[in-house]
Amino acid sequence: MRRAQRSDLEGLPLEVAPRLLGAELRTVVDATEVRLRITEVEAYHGQGTGDVPDPGSHARMGRTARNDTMWGEPGHLYVYLSHGIHSCVNVVCGPEGLAGGVLLRAGAVTFGADAAASRTATATRAGRAGRDLARGPGRFGQVSGLRHPVHDGIDAVTGEPLAGATAELWWGDARIDVVSGPRVGVAGYAGTNAFPWRFWIDGDPTVSPFRWGRGAAEAQAVLD
Repeated sequence: MRRAQRSDLEGLPLEVAPRLLGAELRTVVDATEVRLRITEVEAYHGQGTGDVPDPGSHARMGRTARNDTMWGEPGHLYVYLSHGIHSCVNVVCGPEGLAGGVLLRAGAVTFGADAAASRTATATRAGRAGRDLARGPGRFGQVSGLRHPVHDGIDAVTGEPLAGATAELWWGDARIDVVSGPRVGVAGYAGTNAFPWRFWIDGDPTVSPFRWGRGAAEAQAVLD
């Protein structure tokens, strides 16, 4: 594998997303390293990005304080808070000034499994293990150690430290076992087959199960 370069991520998210499969996100948080092989991703475009407006994107209505990182230099990580609980990690893609990101939905821990498990433990239960460690975007963010808002915008190309953490994206060979389909849990039309913008490694046990978002099944029935 090699360190990802800015040029690897200059394409629109829909183009870059499948190339991220098999890549690794390597983080060091509080002197503890965890490596995650990326097995599932989702592409999101922003206002004015690409040929088709993306109604499922945080940046669909334009630039805000929350989504500002999505409009910046490719290779930074957009770390946002989901449901007020989970820090989720996105790789910013596309030319600077055009909003876009690829959500890292699932991964396999290739280094630092004990540290990853300890980050999922609570006072009432032991930490997760095996395929479930980083199965889903909230779990992926949790075991990476990256947190909203302090690590939002961290640069995964240069590896420059931010708030006690570093992040590096390592690039692998393009995979041929890539499958695509609708995004998971995205509401309405944006969560239908009209947006097959979710990509995953076929047969990988860490890939998260599919579920319709609010109103997406009904919207799909109209399309069918």
